[in-house]
Amino acid sequence: MSASAVFVLDLKGKVLICKNYMGDIDMSEIDHFLPMLMQMEEDGPGSPIFTHGHVHFLWIRHSNLYLVAVTKKNGNAALVFSFLYKIIQVFTEYFKEVEEESIRDNFVIVYELLDEVMDYGFPQTTDSKILQEYIMQQGHKLEIGAPRPPATLTNAVSWRSEGVKYRKNEVFIDLIESVNLLVSASGSVLKSEVVGNVKLKVILSGMPELRLGLNDKALFEISGRDKSKSVELDDVKFHQCVRLSRFENDRTISFIPPDGEFELMSYRLYTQVKPLIWIESVIEKYSHSRVEIMVKAKSQFKHRSTANNVEICVPVPSDADTPKFKTSTGSAKWLPEKSVVNWSIKSFPGGKEYLMRAHFDLPSVEGEMEAKPPITVKFEIPYFTVSGIQVRYLKIIEKSGYHALPWVRYITQSGDYQLRTNQ
Repeated sequence: MSASAVFVLDLKGKVLICKNYMGDIDMSEIDHFLPMLMQMEEDGPGSPIFTHGHVHFLWIRHSNLYLVAVTKKNGNAALVFSFLYKIIQVFTEYFKEVEEESIRDNFVIVYELLDEVMDYGFPQTTDSKILQEYIMQQGHKLEIGAPRPPATLTNAVSWRSEGVKYRKNEVFIDLIESVNLLVSASGSVLKSEVVGNVKLKVILSGMPELRLGLNDKALFEISGRDKSKSVELDDVKFHQCVRLSRFENDRTISFIPPDGEFELMSYRLYTQVKPLIWIESVIEKYSHSRVEIMVKAKSQFKHRSTANNVEICVPVPSDADTPKFKTSTGSAKWLPEKSVVNWSIKSFPGGKEYLMRAHFDLPSVEGEMEAKPPITVKFEIPYFTVSGIQVRYLKIIEKSGYHALPWVRYITQSGDYQLRTNQ
């Protein structure tokens, strides 16, 4: 990758923090950054990479800060940007809010972190859990005698410490699927996708190896199982602990997990999904008088499942007032600052249909034509996945041979879930 130096600047281009890793660039080169950026933005959208002489600037903006990596070499730009975003993630773990004030308040720790995450232009450990073992917010953790690197840095498994011990060994698996949906005003589905995340909370002693089995279609094809109950996963991404070569060979998800909570994998399904909660709306606007809204919500999943904490947000004209509501279940509330009616339903069983009616007065003066924002829906359905993905097994292998309990939870929730209206 090879970054010669990393700078943290405020929005005026003033250097708050800088770290010179390779010593092959004049540090005053950073003075060219903001003038060049402003010049570029005058001509159009600014590029994340630009060059002054033989020096390349790669930058990102976060809050009221610029993070800039500077290099002379023709390196892998994607890796540089990945490193800059990882720095933001590490700072967030330490300081919660990453902004100019938190950088100034914690500059000693920031320098210590920048020392550890990169060495001579090459990334080292960027796992905040490992860094927190020996860089604490109270200051550096001092060792008596000769300094030695933490065990996690000399291990083959840099994301997990040795000697972890628990009285009770457990693994909690959360399989969460978010449904992104866009429905046109005529009722046709314009966009439909499912984004899945497998999250683990690992409370295991020692250095265990875990093997996770899913009803993965490619695995079922390899093993000759019945494919009718399998799921085809697209765009799969794994945590660094997963042995990718093993997965590519036989679709086995094998890994030594970090201690605590982490995201093991994510995936995407582009298959057409039947809308789980279908909305029909009639919004009638009587000029100079009133607007009347009728919304019908129907759950289109199986009777044995229930959607919790459903919120249906219906847009109303910004000049509407004096609301009156009638609902067959739940409660409706007007949120004037957002120009929406929020219909909340605590529990929405499958195969049910509910109604909400709203009446608003309008001022007598005819207002300008407003844009028509869509109806948005939020929900969460436990014990259910849209894709039908299942955890078939979780094997835990550890040399001490202890018994561990795996717990699995399935959740489907709304992502970007919108239904357009034609009123």
